[in-house]
Amino acid sequence: MAVPAPGLPARVRIHEVGARDGLQNEKTTVPTDVKAEFVRRLADAGLTTIEATSFVHPKWVPQLADAEQLFPLVSDLDVALPVLVPNERGLDRALALGARRVAVFASATESFAKANLNRTVDEALAMFEPVVARARAQDVHVRGYLSMCFGDPWEGAVPVAQVVRVCRALLDLGCHELSLGDTIGVATPGHVRALLTALNEQGVPTDALGVHFHDTYGQALSNTLAALQHGVTTVDASAGGLGGCPYAKSATGNLATEDLVWMLRGLGIDTGVDLGRLVATSEWMAARLGRPSPSRTVRALGTTTAPHKEQ
Repeated sequence: MAVPAPGLPARVRIHEVGARDGLQNEKTTVPTDVKAEFVRRLADAGLTTIEATSFVHPKWVPQLADAEQLFPLVSDLDVALPVLVPNERGLDRALALGARRVAVFASATESFAKANLNRTVDEALAMFEPVVARARAQDVHVRGYLSMCFGDPWEGAVPVAQVVRVCRALLDLGCHELSLGDTIGVATPGHVRALLTALNEQGVPTDALGVHFHDTYGQALSNTLAALQHGVTTVDASAGGLGGCPYAKSATGNLATEDLVWMLRGLGIDTGVDLGRLVATSEWMAARLGRPSPSRTVRALGTTTAPHKEQ
C-alpha cells in the first residue's frame, strides 16, 4: 500500500549501474550477448538511464573489455546509455560509437585516487579537464562520479569540506551532474544530510546531485531516504544488488534497484519501473552468474530458489 510521506519528491530517476558497476566486479567475464540482453531487459522493465559499459583500458577492468562490441548492440534503445571514460582516449572510443552521455570518476581522497587512477586528486582533475571540455563542446552530457565521499579504507572518515572541494572542482570543470559515492558503505543519514547541506552552502545545487550508496552496513535505503528528504531526485542503484569496488575490498554490493523501487513505490514516488519485470531480470542474471541475488526484494518476490550458471 502506498502511503506518501511529506517533503519527498513526486518522482525519482533511477540511474541503473548494474550492467557496468555490477558486472565489472565479477570474477569471470560475462559474455557480450548476455550483457546486451541484460541492458535490454532493464530497459524493458522501465529504467530510462542504464549505464552500459566503461571505456577503461582492458588491463584495468578486463570484465568490460568488450565495450566496442557491446555498445552497438544496445545503442538503438530509447534510453540514456551513459558510459565511463577515464581519459581522452576513452572519450575518443565512446564518441566514435555515438555515445551521448559520458562519466568521469574522481576521488575525494588521495589514497583512493592513487589506487584507482594512479594519480593525486588534483592530477586526476587535470586529466579530466580536456575530457569534459571536449564532451561539452559536442553537446555530450557529462556526469562526475566522486568516490569515498563518506569514508576511506586507508584514511578513515573523510572531512566534509574535503568532499565539497572536489565536488566544486568537478562542477567548475563543466560536469552537468555529480554522483556522491559511499564507496565502502559507511555513511549514515546525518552524515548524508551534513554533506548535502555543505554542498548547497558552497553553491552546488541539489538538482545537480545524485547519490550512490553501498549496503555494507545495511544503511543504503536509510541514507537514500535522507537524501530524498533533502530534495535529491537521482539515485544510483544496481539490479539485483550487483557490484562493489575492485579497488576497495571492504565494499559490498550496491543498493539493489528492486529494494529501492519497493521503498519508493510504498512512498507513492513514481519511478516508471515495473517491479515484476525488474525482479525477473535480476533472477535471469543471477542464474547466469550461478548465485542468488542479494536483493531482499528479489528473494521475496522472485520464483527461483536455486539459480544455476548457464554456459
